[in-house]
Amino acid sequence: MNIPMKIRILLLSLFLLILSCNTDDDNQNNETEYKQKMREFVIGISQYSKSQNSQFIIIPQNGIELVSSNGDASGQNDNAYLNSIDGNGQEDLFFGYNNDDEATPSSDNEYLRNLLNKSKNNGKTILAIDYCSTPTKVSSSYNQNKNAGYISFAADKRELNSIPIFPSPIHNENSADIKKLSEVKNFLYLINPSNFNTKSSFINAVTATNYDLLIMDLYFTDGSSFTTNEINQLRNKANGGKRLVISYMSIGEAENYRYYWQSNWNSNKPEWLDAENPAWKGNYKVKYWNKDWQNIIFGNSNSYTQKVINAGFDGVYLDIIDTFEYYE
Repeated sequence: MNIPMKIRILLLSLFLLILSCNTDDDNQNNETEYKQKMREFVIGISQYSKSQNSQFIIIPQNGIELVSSNGDASGQNDNAYLNSIDGNGQEDLFFGYNNDDEATPSSDNEYLRNLLNKSKNNGKTILAIDYCSTPTKVSSSYNQNKNAGYISFAADKRELNSIPIFPSPIHNENSADIKKLSEVKNFLYLINPSNFNTKSSFINAVTATNYDLLIMDLYFTDGSSFTTNEINQLRNKANGGKRLVISYMSIGEAENYRYYWQSNWNSNKPEWLDAENPAWKGNYKVKYWNKDWQNIIFGNSNSYTQKVINAGFDGVYLDIIDTFEYYE
């Protein structure tokens, strides 16, 4: 049958429209699914930790879309997720989104703040990390975060391997004993101890400061974990007050320098191990919903979370939450 050209064009247009609608629906379903899988992962870590210590602190970094049921500021609060966490960490809020020491575009800042405020208005503490080193920009970062109701840290190096010398004294310095996250007025994000030759030098540098909260790594550069006694030392502020000490833990990427890494994975990857992150060598995306990966992170005596608990940390700071974007 010879179909007229106009009819053929009309049928083709209709087919493409239907296909586009189906593709949009599939994409939306995928986005919802991968976000929900990450929510469930965080909730599992929280339940496991808090069953041992109800005061154990859970702070996911980035991936703030998870606080909303539809991943957007217009959505309802995802209460199951919000009830499992104590705060949110957010990088690049006012500085560093595109380049370090450069102001974050206002549209991106507004997008993030709209979602962060859903969490803040639900009683969660917001920890904001800006990457800037120029003194005027550092001051601007602290002032803008203060006006927004967030606790902030201006990191002068993206590697997070140093204690900034500006400002001095530190923002909102105080001598109070900090016993819960809501009492924190400032914090130090120092997860890379590569600039310190020994654990003692690291401990001495931190205890010479008056930060209310320290976010650090469970392990020193030699691969040894910090002990309960060392964590207790790190709780001491220079002015006599006490701080909280939180352990960094990546759950959206596997790191080939961690205790769990097996050498044969380089040639015979487990099912859950995915592509290497080109920006951070040695870090690999993971199918975070896979039970074998989750068993590495929590739920048993040899899990990463259990090691953090055993060392005496006050909580965990969960990174690469936004890896759901990679799979979407």
